[in-house]
Amino acid sequence: MTRRTVLLFAAAALAITPAAAQQLRYLNPQDVSEAQQEHAQLVRELGGAETGPRVAYVESVGRRVGAYSGIANPGQALHFTTLDSAVENAFSVPGGYVYVTRQLLGLMDDESQLAFALGHEVGHIAANHAHIREQYAQRNPFGVFGQIIGAIFGPGISNILTARSKLDLLSFSREQEYEADTLGLRYMISAGYDPAGASGILAALSRNTALQLRVQGRTNRQTPEWASTHPLSENRMQRALAEAQATGRLGKGIRNRDTFLSEIEGVYVDDNPAQGVIEGPTFTHPDLRIQFSVPQGYLMSNATDAVTISGSAGKAQFRQGPPNLDQAIAYAYLQLTHGEAQIPVPPPRRTTINGMPAAITTARVNTDSGMVDVSVAAYQWDAQRVYYFVMLTPGGYGVSPFLSMINSLRRIAPAEAAAIRPRIMHIEMVKPGDTVQSLASRMAYRDFRLERFLSLNGLSPGSRLAPGQKIKLVIYGTRRS
Repeated sequence: MTRRTVLLFAAAALAITPAAAQQLRYLNPQDVSEAQQEHAQLVRELGGAETGPRVAYVESVGRRVGAYSGIANPGQALHFTTLDSAVENAFSVPGGYVYVTRQLLGLMDDESQLAFALGHEVGHIAANHAHIREQYAQRNPFGVFGQIIGAIFGPGISNILTARSKLDLLSFSREQEYEADTLGLRYMISAGYDPAGASGILAALSRNTALQLRVQGRTNRQTPEWASTHPLSENRMQRALAEAQATGRLGKGIRNRDTFLSEIEGVYVDDNPAQGVIEGPTFTHPDLRIQFSVPQGYLMSNATDAVTISGSAGKAQFRQGPPNLDQAIAYAYLQLTHGEAQIPVPPPRRTTINGMPAAITTARVNTDSGMVDVSVAAYQWDAQRVYYFVMLTPGGYGVSPFLSMINSLRRIAPAEAAAIRPRIMHIEMVKPGDTVQSLASRMAYRDFRLERFLSLNGLSPGSRLAPGQKIKLVIYGTRRS
């Protein structure tokens, strides 16, 4: 404990070391080239990039803290992108690209919290953490099939597959998170920000994670990805607060709360209807007029081109395939293995589901951890489109865990599609007579309105609100054209 305490305060002292005293670090040209090549695809897969003044604002804060990172030519080397994603996350890649989601922005309360989050990610780049984790991963190889399944469906299916997801490759060790926190603090303090933003955003993330774990069974959403890629702990928050206090600058510096809140006014919260929305156990895409429901207790996460479903007895994905049933089934298996493994596919069973021609088949695959059933259910939506579920379950289960989901896919009416509205962030000025309970009742959710409001604003049920105080509400808005 003594050694850790000494290291903690030594790191805090470093937080005010001028960037000029650091040795400049030049980014690896190969990393830069790979990041440039993969940027467009990564953005597309993670919801697309936000546009408008808020993007420039986020970038300006990133450049302000990045200037003190010790990275050579930070104005040209560092790139900041705001993603149109309902996942609370921020991450970086070695080539100098930093990404933050609109959903994470909605959890923040002021500009100092944004400065720390971006500084933390720049810290991962400056400290070369990704390459260190990559070297560790190479010493712990997985079988080819496990890697392929993992790349698509994430960690193990009821402990059947020993696999990791693409996002796991971006995760860091606890010590690397601590180091990135320290670096983020150093950068934000040098840029003039109040270091209270560090513990502030970590506390907000902790509250949100606890809230999501509480309501997860009802919302049917995956655990926030920040919690899996950025390990959170009470110790980490206390450590950030102790480092900030040790600088003697806690409570001093830029916070820019009013500016920040004005920037997030109107930002989408949760799903963008253009990508489909998750409401309870049901996924609805109003533009494509698609709807299906997952089994009780199963969770969903939505991306631009696929919906991923996970539960106690299996995992699945829903996406579009080639324009006829046989081609779609073949495509699904080919995509699953990236063409690196051959899965024998039995002839599909033909049927009709909710008026649509459909085909269902199951192949059994032997993995290092046992038998796995890989099933595909494909639907002829119209002459040009086929949608399909690809499902992984323990050997012998087939499609049985997902049968209700398979039978639920339907085409919704235009009126149902038009009724889908986005949730947006609204900044409200407290009026005389407003209470925590009265404001929470306006939250655009069917359940846990009070808990969501308290978590979003860092309040307690007994908090007294003052007239003129600004608070955040999630309300229903109108779709952007």
